[in-house]
Amino acid sequence: GQTGKLMYVMHNSEYPLSCFALFENGPCLIADANFDILMVKLKGFFQNAKANKIESRGTRYQYCDFLVKVGTVTMGPSARGIAVEVEYCPCVIANDCWNLLMEFMQSFMGSHTPGIPSVFGTKHDSVYGPADTMVQYMELFNKIRKQQQVPVAGIR
Repeated sequence: GQTGKLMYVMHNSEYPLSCFALFENGPCLIADANFDILMVKLKGFFQNAKANKIESRGTRYQYCDFLVKVGTVTMGPSARGIAVEVEYCPCVIANDCWNLLMEFMQSFMGSHTPGIPSVFGTKHDSVYGPADTMVQYMELFNKIRKQQQVPVAGIR
């Protein structure tokens, strides 16, 4: 009788020994890579939505203290978008370096530079970690999924 909550199981090549389980509007669990096997054993409690597999694959660049990852977001066999991840490596407090990140991104993204991510609003002066990156990927992937579901009408 209860409506199910979505849980997203995600992996990141920067953390190959970890698995991230993100609950919608909730916490992020960081487990070891065998978490996927545990989820298979719990299939009576969780329903797998394989049709919704979405991933970003691309290239990692380092420029001085900046790490830039550019990836093609695919859903099934087709490309759905491009993801750009930028990190300023010396800083662990995201709000302290946001203006520097913006200036760096504007140098190569121009008017396509995004605004401040929602995860920054909840972090304020705390340490930014891998789970925060995964939350941002989850938000991006959900936005791309929703674009996929919007029917296109009236195009000539």
